[in-house]
Amino acid sequence: MTGWLPYERGQVVRDTRDDHAKLREAWRVIRARRDEGLPVVNLTGLERAFTPDEDDLELLDDELAPAMLGERLRELALEHLGGDPEEHDAFLVNRTTAGLVATMQVVVPRAGVVVGVSAGYSHPAVVRAVALAGGRLVDTVGADAFARALVDEARVDVAVLTRLAVTYEALPGDELAAIVEVARDRGVVLVVDDAGGARVGPAVLGQPRTLELGADVGVTGLDKYGVTGPRLGLLAGRRDLVDAIRARSIELGLEARPMLLPAAIRSLEGYRPERVRELVATTQTLGDALEGRLGGALARTPFTLKVRGEGILVAADAAAGIVPVEATAALAMQLLRDHGLLTVHFAAVPPGTPDLLLKFVPPETLASLGGADALASAVASSFERTLEVLRSTEGLRELLYGGATLDAR
Repeated sequence: MTGWLPYERGQVVRDTRDDHAKLREAWRVIRARRDEGLPVVNLTGLERAFTPDEDDLELLDDELAPAMLGERLRELALEHLGGDPEEHDAFLVNRTTAGLVATMQVVVPRAGVVVGVSAGYSHPAVVRAVALAGGRLVDTVGADAFARALVDEARVDVAVLTRLAVTYEALPGDELAAIVEVARDRGVVLVVDDAGGARVGPAVLGQPRTLELGADVGVTGLDKYGVTGPRLGLLAGRRDLVDAIRARSIELGLEARPMLLPAAIRSLEGYRPERVRELVATTQTLGDALEGRLGGALARTPFTLKVRGEGILVAADAAAGIVPVEATAALAMQLLRDHGLLTVHFAAVPPGTPDLLLKFVPPETLASLGGADALASAVASSFERTLEVLRSTEGLRELLYGGATLDAR
């Protein structure tokens, strides 16, 4: 892990400043395509738009909206996350990361120890949140390693459980139960980073909802997998903890704008577990079409497709010094330039993984692109062009930044 990220940084994309520079180039490409009447297609797997309907307009007000809709939001949030109105409370933060940062500020004492557990690794947002709170993170994979860490560490204050890892591997139900039991026996605060797992777990895997797992606090995103945005975080948990976390969020400016309550309520009211299963099935249909087209670079999980950065480099015979996340960035930019396909690489700054994810593809989007075979052909053609670019660092830099000059660091 490099700093707060689970992958190596390179010499072309060096840090978050460079991530934002390539995002600006992506925006330039998007503007140019739109100006030419060419399509730009959201293939991120995320829903981040904010399109208020006519009934919302009078409530787009930071004072009026919470007065009129605050209780309805709380009701829907606790239903969505499996809370008990007698024991739990909920509120909106401005994104999942904000919820994690505010939570760690409250539950992690100075020099406290946090044990993370997932099927892959804790999201960089968890790593940053613990560090910002002055804590130390011990990251583990699976229930057995988690239990060992709780024995090995003389002090543990908090456990952070991620049921659907950023690698899109999920913890099975028996491991979830074992993790919760061990955390309860040790008496630590249990936080669930359930950004996408809050819906994938119950809808696809038949698992309990977030607070039904036994969490003290859970955070999810309203832009992920079955909900319709905008990009907000939903936090719920024990009343005493939520009260303190809300206060810290207000102090740090991490709470969501109350005027967005109508959109959040509409997103929660429209949620259907069947939609999550539909998105997963469509993604696997695309995976079937991509099999054999990308060689060893394609990997699959039950929920998503991954074009592995390392696999791209192997196929490319890439120039020395180019690292996997830079190869992923090149493919993402090539897909945008060639076909107007906007992937999650540009929605996550910095990306949480060195792989290019194709996930939770809406069936209507796939149909608009001509079906799975047509989209697979488009991805494969950009993949081949990416292999050519990666033969030199100069070509990679030109692709990612256009004519922009970056500062020397």
